[in-house]
Amino acid sequence: MTARVIDGKAVAAELRAGLKARIATLGYAPGLVVVRVGDDPASGVYVRNKDKAAKEAGFNSRTIHLPADTTQAALLARIAELNADPAVDGILVQLPLPAQIDTQAAINAVAPEKDVDGFHPMNAGKLASGQPGLVPCTPRGVMHLLKGTELRGARAVVLGRSQIVGRPMAQLLLAADCTVTIAHSRTRDLPAECARADILVAAVGRPEMVRGDWVKPGATVIDVGINRLADGRLVGDVAFAEAAERAAAITPVPGGVGPMTIACLLENTLDAAIARRGG
Repeated sequence: MTARVIDGKAVAAELRAGLKARIATLGYAPGLVVVRVGDDPASGVYVRNKDKAAKEAGFNSRTIHLPADTTQAALLARIAELNADPAVDGILVQLPLPAQIDTQAAINAVAPEKDVDGFHPMNAGKLASGQPGLVPCTPRGVMHLLKGTELRGARAVVLGRSQIVGRPMAQLLLAADCTVTIAHSRTRDLPAECARADILVAAVGRPEMVRGDWVKPGATVIDVGINRLADGRLVGDVAFAEAAERAAAITPVPGGVGPMTIACLLENTLDAAIARRGG
């Protein structure tokens, strides 16, 4: 068996085109502000890509770049200003933050209705209780990639338990009527647990940890991981070539889940704008 490769770039481009068409019918451009503190190189690339995609889709997007020695009080004050700004529909605080800033305090400071990352405890609580709210972008993107896959009654294993991906991913799959297991590095007989999955979502942050014989024949494999090896290559959490011999469908790295994260940030921003302003 050779797996069908799920093209995240194509799905993301289609989603962004749909958002652009919807924005064209509104009487305003939804406002997105990214707050970046310091000069983390990976964050810089990511923020530039976000800004480019947002502007191409018709959003009013800008980045506030604060110095690395910014105090927590100064950051919270800037977030408060954005919360009060009626032209701003979505606020994203780019992670990681410098050590002097409490990350959770920064997340909690963003108004829940403008929390387009979906990290605020109120949005996390809404997701857990099945209420509509803003959903973390990467799990939302995975659900787009799973369209066309039979989810009802499927056994899904989410490898990773982070608040950003693993836990919200499990909640979304549960809401789609999957039978869901959250596995992690301390799960007993992890390979066997993964091999039970009809849908395997790997988000553990370890390069090529999931081997081919961990994959159930015919499974759908979603690789959220992105890891740079010593030789400069980017790989996921799944050994792609091995897994592709057993899976029915699989996402590549790069070009799989990554493009969906930015597209779903824009989707969240449009949802937030319409909830606030109508349209």
